Amino acid sequence: MIRPKILITNDDSINAPGIRKLISIMRKFGDVVVVAPDKPQSGMGHAITVATPLRLKTITIEEGYEEYICNGTPVDCVKLAEKAILHGNPDLLVSGINHGSNASINVIYSGTMAAVLEGAIEGVTAIGFSVDDYSWSADFSHVDTFIDKIISNVLENGLPKDTCLNVNIPKLNGSAPKGIKICRQAKAYWDEVFDARTDPHGRDYYWLTGEFVFQDKGDDTDVWALENNYVAVVPIQFDFTAHHAINKLNNYDWNV
Repeated sequence: MIRPKILITNDDSINAPGIRKLISIMRKFGDVVVVAPDKPQSGMGHAITVATPLRLKTITIEEGYEEYICNGTPVDCVKLAEKAILHGNPDLLVSGINHGSNASINVIYSGTMAAVLEGAIEGVTAIGFSVDDYSWSADFSHVDTFIDKIISNVLENGLPKDTCLNVNIPKLNGSAPKGIKICRQAKAYWDEVFDARTDPHGRDYYWLTGEFVFQDKGDDTDVWALENNYVAVVPIQFDFTAHHAINKLNNYDWNV
């Protein structure tokens, strides 16, 4: 039986405990190729490198497993993996496990999920995994059962065309998650504040801070699921078209 080719990346860097955990889980399911950033790339979104050279460093090549470091973004890692290493698409792309939630509006900023969306654009079955714990020493001991179930389902049944999955797992707080819920993305936004400071040379600089403003009371959202100790699975797409607005806009007077 031919084992599926699985590409793994992340945005927390090749050394993050989250990606090491994901690698250990995914090696049960297929032959694994890891291409991950050499440094943290959180908040990079769908950025690509166009003004400087991209480099790959080989870490491991053995039967059923390869590992490379890239000096680019998570999306760079996916593109390079497909074009320079695999010379084609993998059967499955998984990104993470991210240290911190990518629920709600965070999916837009996330380098973890940008890699997933890049895979979906290429027609690859793709899933992003995050745990709602921002600590570098986050506890991932409770994730295996849920990731195993999600991967098994997707490998067996596939995903709808042009769709990928954003999976957020609650932080371990005394008890394992209650189960898995298919959710929608919660409506929320970040209310940013820039903390202005002055360096020893008298130059101004700023630190981004802010508050997560939750606007959604529904019990079918990813944020609700996390808050109620469920694993949240949100199907997402890269088509940004506001389809519901097309009819309204067609009623405007567009004559010039």
